[in-house]
Formats: sequence, C-alpha cells, structure tokens
Amino acid sequence: MRLYHFSEDPDIARFDPHVPAAQPAAPPLVWAIDEEHAPHYLFPRDCPRVCFWVGPGTTPADRERFFGHTRARKVIAVETSWLERVRGATLYEYEMPPATFAVQDASAGYYVSTEAVSPIKVERVDDPLMRLAASGIELRITPSLWPLRDALVPSTVRFSMIRMHNATPKR
Repeated sequence: MRLYHFSEDPDIARFDPHVPAAQPAAPPLVWAIDEEHAPHYLFPRDCPRVCFWVGPGTTPADRERFFGHTRARKVIAVETSWLERVRGATLYEYEMPPATFAVQDASAGYYVSTEAVSPIKVERVDDPLMRLAASGIELRITPSLWPLRDALVPSTVRFSMIRMHNATPKR
C-alpha cells in the first residue's frame, strides 16, 4: 500500500498529529490518501472540487447519466474562478510510510495516524494538470460546483467533495 500527502510546502520534514479546524472535537491525527484517490489532491489545498466515479452500487441509469459521454474512469470538477490558480500550482507529493496508518474511510481513501510521521520521499509536481490527464481522469471546469453537487448527492455514483466551503456561494 502506498500513501501520500500533497502540499504546496516543499519542506515538510515531519507531519505531526493535529486537530482539523473544521472538526475541533476530533482527535489529533496525521492524514494521508491512498494511491487510487491521490489524484483528488492534485490541486491547490483550498481549491474546491467535486470528484466522482462509478462504484459497485452505481445503477445503469446513473452510469449513463454521469459517464455516458466519457471514457474517463473518474471526473474531477473545479470552478472557473480557480482555473488560473490550478494551472499555476506547484505541489509536493510526500510519500508516507504506511506502518502507523489505519484506514479511516476506505471509500474516500483516507488513512490516519496518531503518531508523528516522517515522509519516505518528496516529489515536486510542476504540472499537476498533466499528471491528472495522464491518469485518465477527466477535468471539468464549471462556473459553479453546486448543480453537480446537488445531482450527485442523491445518486448512486461514488463521490468526494473537497473544500466546498471555498466554492462560489450557492444561489
């Protein structure tokens, strides 16, 4: 198993457990993402995005509705207002040693450790969009993520919605 952490910071020598600002009652943890879900993080940290893919419970109707017009295995949508920041991003992919990590949410690919972790290696990612394209994932640019979010929530398609509090306000 390979686990990663993506950051715009090139100099993280050690990841210490911390409490997420959005979850003040949560225990302090170090977060990592598995290989399958790593492309969800090829974006600046605060960029809102909606990622979706076919899962074992996806109905034929939802498969056709969300994937009938693409051969991509996964789609990631970002808002138009974030496009320049996404295009100009330089990220750092930290590979994490899996020994102290435990799965927190298999569907989302989240793993957590209660111990401080030093990365195995770090790789600079100068063109995250090219890496995304090379992985067979479709990138969609849209004025607002909210219509997509509202369509996905009641569907049978698997999804991950990241940093939605930074999305253009819903009208």
